Amino acid sequence: MLKGDKISDNKMYEHHLFEVEKNHDLIRIDKFLLLRLSNTTRTKIQKSISSGNVFCNDLPVKSNYKVKPNDKISIRFSYEPYNKEIIPENIPLDVVFEDSEIVIINKPSNMVVHPSYGHYTGTLVHAILYRFKDIKANSDTQRPGLVHRLDKNTTGLIVIARTEHALTFLSEQFVSRTIKRTYVALVWGDVKEDKGTITGNIGRNKKNRKIMTVFKDSSEGKHAVTHYEVLERFRYVTLVKCYLETGRTHQIRVHMKHIGHPLFNDNEYGGDKILRGTTFSKYKQFVQNCFKILPRQALHAISLSLKHPKSGKIVSFNTDLPSDLKNIINRWRKYVNNHLQ
Repeated sequence: MLKGDKISDNKMYEHHLFEVEKNHDLIRIDKFLLLRLSNTTRTKIQKSISSGNVFCNDLPVKSNYKVKPNDKISIRFSYEPYNKEIIPENIPLDVVFEDSEIVIINKPSNMVVHPSYGHYTGTLVHAILYRFKDIKANSDTQRPGLVHRLDKNTTGLIVIARTEHALTFLSEQFVSRTIKRTYVALVWGDVKEDKGTITGNIGRNKKNRKIMTVFKDSSEGKHAVTHYEVLERFRYVTLVKCYLETGRTHQIRVHMKHIGHPLFNDNEYGGDKILRGTTFSKYKQFVQNCFKILPRQALHAISLSLKHPKSGKIVSFNTDLPSDLKNIINRWRKYVNNHLQ
């Protein structure tokens, strides 16, 4: 993928280049590109096709063209870097801790951390700029104070830097992997080992760019390590604690799927289906009810430990499980006690 290439008319374009895998299915090129390009709408792709900016083997194609194995596909968009003004919004925040250097926030589900295409309002950044008016002047205009992220539907602790010094200090800790982050997750299946480590390079899935995958070839993706420990077993699902050694996109979600234990109700990694259990209708109804109560992946960032930018001392923060996840855990515990004794 190349960005910002200049064409002869001096207009800036964003380029994306793909080669279709040997065993790929025959699908329409608009669908192929929609799967490969995260945060890109079908309308934007169709507009690019109709304007003659989508090519297969260097020839322009229409939207009904079906890609074939080994095809070389390219698409270009007018290059318009996301740089919209962020207008602070009065959104309630669960602030766990704050001082002159850092803010620790317990992020709720269904909240995107920073503005991006498709998420122009209602983000965590919009909320912190309203509550902490000193942050915007000291940081990146689009991601002020951010040194790490949580997925939209992952709850839990996130640290925000209030000063340039704090931003640099915390960023260095993430690079050196000295910040400790602990998550609690409910995963499908009875995890065999009480403790374990998952190591596998993580990168964009070649067939669906919106999700990640673990690559067997060490030359692909980025090195990632997740440690886990079983907290409680419910026969069909297991409650685990995960410790991140690295911080890749969707790391826990893709690593747990990689070892055969997708997160409960994770719709992007297959956890929103009944993957373990009986065929009895009452059990199916029980699981479906759990999905309704927890309409997201069962993942919560429960603790955070870091070296404070000003004092240099280690400070640690913890938060309770959110009510939806706590409710689901209690329901599984009760189900096991009532039906599997």
